[in-house]
Amino acid sequence: MKLDILAFGAHPDDVELGCAGTILKEISLGKTVGIIDLTRGELGTRGSAAIRDQEANAAAKILGVSVRENLEMRDGFFVNDEKHQLEIIKMIRKYQPEIVLCNAIDDRHIDHAKGSKLVSDACFLSGLMKIETTVAGEKQTAWRPKIVYHYIQWKNIEPDFVVDITGFTDKKIAAILAYSSQFYVANSNEPESPITSKNFLESLNYRSRDLGRLSGVEHAEGFTVERYLAVNSLGDLI
Repeated sequence: MKLDILAFGAHPDDVELGCAGTILKEISLGKTVGIIDLTRGELGTRGSAAIRDQEANAAAKILGVSVRENLEMRDGFFVNDEKHQLEIIKMIRKYQPEIVLCNAIDDRHIDHAKGSKLVSDACFLSGLMKIETTVAGEKQTAWRPKIVYHYIQWKNIEPDFVVDITGFTDKKIAAILAYSSQFYVANSNEPESPITSKNFLESLNYRSRDLGRLSGVEHAEGFTVERYLAVNSLGDLI
């Protein structure tokens, strides 16, 4: 199955938090989108890996993505080495995306920046013909995505561009809240973490509204780039 867009997240819910609005919009425009989670989020303060599996499947249905896979790397301890790069390369060659979305380049959680660099490096290496990978006994063909974009997570990184997600925020929040074990619940007896506060949940709305305010739309999601974006004419930027 060839996909237009492949979104990677270090943990289940990273993609939903960072770029669910963009995914929803692209799917509404006829694009095919898949999600690859690197870990099962087993070190999360609340819930368990099994619960996160169920939540990720529920969120995928809300988003309407074509496929979701989990590479079951070690939460907190995966590294950017040959073994892990090859696992990412297999996914890139399997789905042959034109665009890859991945974690923030710098963030509070150490896995986010690690995942960001791991996926970015693997996107380059995936285009090298002399790196051989095999899935189910079949040799894969080299494939390099045209572009890699990094979504924004905990830290307020200044975006290089934003996507207008007006009209998709309610469904984005629904996909996020599919992870009911992870976020704010009134009168919860579960341990607290930075993402379980009511303020964090509310910040999802005011961040998208603020990026929208700055760009002249109602809601927006921001991304950073690895190389300059090129447009055919100034009119493309209106």
